[in-house]
Amino acid sequence: MTEAVQSNARADRRLPVIAIDGPAGAGKSTLAAHLARRFGFLNLETGAMYRALALKAIELDIGFDDEAALAALTTTTTIQLQPQQEGNRVLLDGLDVTQRVRDRDVAEAASRVSMHPRVRTWMVAQQQAMGAKGGVVMEGRDIGTKVFPDAEVKIFLDAAPEVRGQRRFQQGVRAQSAVTKESEIVAMRERDARDRSRAASPLEPAADSVLLDSTSMTFEEVMARSEEIVRQKLAVTSL
Repeated sequence: MTEAVQSNARADRRLPVIAIDGPAGAGKSTLAAHLARRFGFLNLETGAMYRALALKAIELDIGFDDEAALAALTTTTTIQLQPQQEGNRVLLDGLDVTQRVRDRDVAEAASRVSMHPRVRTWMVAQQQAMGAKGGVVMEGRDIGTKVFPDAEVKIFLDAAPEVRGQRRFQQGVRAQSAVTKESEIVAMRERDARDRSRAASPLEPAADSVLLDSTSMTFEEVMARSEEIVRQKLAVTSL
């Protein structure tokens, strides 16, 4: 997106966009939900969109490495995010799959499905349409670099893989008995490697993003620092 196109897109927005990127398990969803409530914005969890498509691939027995089949699948797929007080309600072709997309097998499948350029191109277009009017907090892995490179606020939330694995293990969301702290840490490192090395939109902070390493920070400290970042950025863009 050229600077001129970015400028025009920003001018057409009624409200700002807050983009939160970072690796798996960094706490992006929690942070996005908090900032959305704090500033009165909508919270759009883009990772849930990839998981929804991955779920459909699972149900139709489509290979996660078959880019052509996955790209064809997007042409008959409708994914909706409905912001709720407790988080996004996820609809896949009109069916509520909010709980199912949180399962480990779907999350792992989404990591592989999301690597394909044609899938990401389709997803980016959907996400840009969702946030076109602004007033959203959008979290993912390429929001500040590809989806909304003109976002008024960009935060790259990170933490050491050992810390992220520990947090994910402690959350225990629909956890399976075979999951251990060690396996979660290994999964984090593997996911990081896929996200950072993929050809399409590799995970990396935007040049103008604010880096926030939460490795040694409490939840309250992360929230407070993030609110400060948002206020500072929005004060500058309103001048």
